[in-house]
Amino acid sequence: MDVHEYQAKELLASFGVPIPKGAVAFSPDQAVYAATELGGAHWAVKAQIHAGARGKAGGIRLCRTTHEVRDAANDLLGRRLVTHQTGPEGKPVQRVYIETADPFERELYLGIVLDRKVERVRVVASKAGGMDIEEIAATDPDALLQVVVEPAVGLQPFEARELAFQLGLTIKQVGAAVKTIMSAYRAFRDCDAVMLEINPLVVTRDDRVLALDAKMSFDDNALFRRRNIADMHDPSQSDPREAQAAEHNLNYIGLDGEIGCIVNGAGLAMATMDMIKHAGGEPANFLDVGGGASPQRVATAFRLVLSDPNVRAILVNIFAGINRCDWIAEGVVQAAREVKIGVPLVVRLAGTNVEAGKAILEKSGLDLITADTLTEAAEKAVAAIRTKN
Repeated sequence: MDVHEYQAKELLASFGVPIPKGAVAFSPDQAVYAATELGGAHWAVKAQIHAGARGKAGGIRLCRTTHEVRDAANDLLGRRLVTHQTGPEGKPVQRVYIETADPFERELYLGIVLDRKVERVRVVASKAGGMDIEEIAATDPDALLQVVVEPAVGLQPFEARELAFQLGLTIKQVGAAVKTIMSAYRAFRDCDAVMLEINPLVVTRDDRVLALDAKMSFDDNALFRRRNIADMHDPSQSDPREAQAAEHNLNYIGLDGEIGCIVNGAGLAMATMDMIKHAGGEPANFLDVGGGASPQRVATAFRLVLSDPNVRAILVNIFAGINRCDWIAEGVVQAAREVKIGVPLVVRLAGTNVEAGKAILEKSGLDLITADTLTEAAEKAVAAIRTKN
């Protein structure tokens, strides 16, 4: 789960990470009031969306007067901001963050990420602040400073100090940077985060080290014990189909292809998508109905898949262990009768009660295509689209 910049900063500040003064606003009037309360002579008006590169897309405005603050907020609120991370559809701006824009001398980069490959937390820093980490890695990989954290002891102050010195900071700045790095790590660890990015991390003229921007992502599986973070979820920033799937305990991710997938088990879902690609097609989604899918959940899965206008065929691939093929078959029949499918439907069943499941499909009288293997199912789904063309 992602959160907005101002929410990430609230969390970081609660762990001792220094941040500029700021306030969130939902209207131009609130933006002006926030700027007045914050004081100062310069402000940044920042669109709050779950995506980076806002500055390049015009989502961050520097203002010298409250009139400029009002105009910036009025222009940003209610629009869809398109960045290279949002895709062409963009994301809606429903709130802005008003922040004091004090001058600074240097921009740095600090990131903390859960590296699943080495099963460790990795701290990444760079002198090239303000740039995307992908750009830094591509143009100057040696500029990335990294520490792999030993989980038994956590990040140690001497490791943070080494990073600070490698960033070229002065003695006074090193002390401030160590406190910021250690506080950021504690926030990452204690909030069950999987990614924390402070870009830029700035050094001010009076040697303070501030988080000028912040992005945080959290482990969905740990949100049950982080209710304060779960309450920060903004549904407007998510694919509405993914939100609907979550309500029914379905795992759905929309893609750009034409063949909708309804599968039980994440691994089998990935294999199904790979096989569709191998057969010459493009998967339209990842959808895992889970191990105990009822007919009602299967019917819901059909509605989710068919809500994508690009779907031109559906492939149901079930290998029943905990699940049962007859349950899935009942769900397919129920969905076909309740929902106007209107596209070719390929069904492959295997595992527990497979014969009973096949019998239910045969007796249903539905116009569907059956397959015995995953390879056959993928090939038939691709062929069905080509035949329809």
